[in-house]
Amino acid sequence: ASSHHWLLAWAGLELNMLSILVIIMKPKHPRTAEAAIKYFLTQTIASTMMLFSSTINATQTGQWNISMMTDKYACTMLLLAMTMKIGAAPIYFWLPEVMQGTAMLTALIIATWQKIAPISILFMTYNHLPPKIMMTIGILSTIIGGWGSINQAHLRKLMAYSSITNLGWTMVIFSSSPLTATINIAIYMTTL
Repeated sequence: ASSHHWLLAWAGLELNMLSILVIIMKPKHPRTAEAAIKYFLTQTIASTMMLFSSTINATQTGQWNISMMTDKYACTMLLLAMTMKIGAAPIYFWLPEVMQGTAMLTALIIATWQKIAPISILFMTYNHLPPKIMMTIGILSTIIGGWGSINQAHLRKLMAYSSITNLGWTMVIFSSSPLTATINIAIYMTTL
């Protein structure tokens, strides 16, 4: 997803998603199959939203360059698509269920590695994203992650809500200082 062309970034996200599906389904069990289907459906919807957002922007600007996001509806749709991909509020419901249905190492990969590409796209487009919506998503994620982790008996679901909380703080920081947000997410991914 480090490409500056929308179609290449989209293809990179899709390859990333398809590769983790094999890892999710590694232990043959109905629970892992269910988790893989939930992951596939949510990621596909988010990728479709991202592709639609980039198409709207390309019709306005005539370019497929990531740094040329000018249409405000396309920017808002891109922000929602990326928050869906990383599992932030308000579209976070899939993350605890998918992580609960996977092995512990796979849940760790979903909570960390799988967020690198969408966050890099957010970093590349942060100048054009609506800061008030980003701040609202961050605050909602922090609150929902905190509430969801209360009395949580399942370790992988607790990891998911912890991830949602950290994503919330990252989104709040992203609104004012993208470099600090990048440092925050790097520390989170290396210490989880």
